[in-house]
Amino acid sequence: MQAMHIASSKALHQHPSFPASPLLLSMGYRTLKDLKQCVDRDDLPDGGSGHFALTVKAMKKLKPDIMIECLTSDFRGVLNAVTTLVHSWLDVFAHNIETVKRLQRIVRDPRVGYEQSLSILKHAKLSKEGMITKSSIMLGLGESDDELKEAMDDLRAIDVDILTLGQYLQPTPLHLTVKEYVTPEKFAFWKDYGETIGFHYVASGPLGWRALCEDHGERKV
Repeated sequence: MQAMHIASSKALHQHPSFPASPLLLSMGYRTLKDLKQCVDRDDLPDGGSGHFALTVKAMKKLKPDIMIECLTSDFRGVLNAVTTLVHSWLDVFAHNIETVKRLQRIVRDPRVGYEQSLSILKHAKLSKEGMITKSSIMLGLGESDDELKEAMDDLRAIDVDILTLGQYLQPTPLHLTVKEYVTPEKFAFWKDYGETIGFHYVASGPLGWRALCEDHGERKV
């Protein structure tokens, strides 16, 4: 897990042409995969979903064969914001539950919650046929095996397709300490378990905490 320091600019975010700006679209996308990542809640009324959607549409017009994943906030639980993004030619809707249910209040921003995260993932899946959904969990924060199984089962119950599991690393002394360094063998166990319960693809390993799935996981869905 990486620590990120985020600065915002209301003038930039609210500019109507920003999502489709020539600066953004002239970057020259040479790969078949691109990620748009929201690292914190957006203070715009729609949670930033409109900007996400316009950017996705602009990129698809520029390069129709590109696969686009958006790693989103919880949009404050506003499901209409999820719908806006899902219907923007998006390929993969990603939102991370981060940790098991018991540790949510310790690990995550108090404004978000386990059930709310599950609700937006479920809504994304139900809002558009064929929408690929994805989530990620950090290990080594003090979760038990039973708690991790419960979290994985909860994700499968709402038909999440892709799961990534990775090692939590303490970014600074001010952050939560690492409770356990999970072994590669244990990560392999969780990969097998995830595939057994129905995930289409599981990326599980010490360096498995990824915004983008390795090995083109979306192609297996």
